[in-house]
Amino acid sequence: MKIFAKACDKTFSLAFLMALSLCHAVLAASAFADTDTSVTQVAMLGTGTPNPFPERSGPGVAVVVNNEAYLVDFGPGIVRRAASLSPEYGGDIAGLAVEKLNHAFLTHLHSDHSVGLPDLLLTSWVAGRDRPLKLFGPEGTASMAENIIAAYEEDIRYRLYSDQPANNQGWRIATTEVTETGVIFKDKNVTVEAFRVPHGSWPDAWGYRFTTPDKVIVVSGDTAPSERLLEYAKDADILIHEVYSLEGFKKKKPRWQKYHAGNHTSTHELGELAAKARPKLLVLYHQLLWGRTSARCP
Repeated sequence: MKIFAKACDKTFSLAFLMALSLCHAVLAASAFADTDTSVTQVAMLGTGTPNPFPERSGPGVAVVVNNEAYLVDFGPGIVRRAASLSPEYGGDIAGLAVEKLNHAFLTHLHSDHSVGLPDLLLTSWVAGRDRPLKLFGPEGTASMAENIIAAYEEDIRYRLYSDQPANNQGWRIATTEVTETGVIFKDKNVTVEAFRVPHGSWPDAWGYRFTTPDKVIVVSGDTAPSERLLEYAKDADILIHEVYSLEGFKKKKPRWQKYHAGNHTSTHELGELAAKARPKLLVLYHQLLWGRTSARCP
């Protein structure tokens, strides 16, 4: 298995009994697959949070199957991170060529997960995407998409009718709003299931499970500990889960402790979940480290 990431050298305090867990996984853009011939690859395009750390792009995951990419969330910077892994810029994942970014799944409408949508839509179009972006997300996603197109109306008009016109399809968005747990998308490469997760007072936050010809990948989105997520993550090949440092949490003011406990998952809680779900690989993203480092894992 090829993994390019910084790893923690000790287990969670409550013991992830299966294997060492990645505690500081993927700073910029990295990819991994079980073998060189695997039809499925996973690229971590960003593991950050709303905090604007220069070395960490916003949340973004790419599941690439038979050179077709399926993105989960699109925080700031992920289009450039995808480009960095494409052959044009020295990478080896053909499906991450920017003009081939055709499918996107949004876990919830928080800005750190969605602010990259204009970049994903328009940069991919300018680079050559010739079909509408297929976008899936919670209630409100369609309104967001419509308003982005309205905001860039002049740019779109110019590119359509300039001396070197762009195609008239790639700027469009085909939006499907996710309203119920279950299968929301299926093609020859993937079956995508959505499941609700608890994220504070957000009424509509989702995790996603991708079943490909050779892998099962689960992406948590932002979530407090969730029995539904545990159900969908059971025996997955890869579980990509958000996390916050319990030691850092203890130093927060009570109002912030209340907020994070209701919105996110601590290292200890994730250790318990992983020991029950038993994924073959656990990857941590949306990492709230609060001064902790991979050398001082909580």
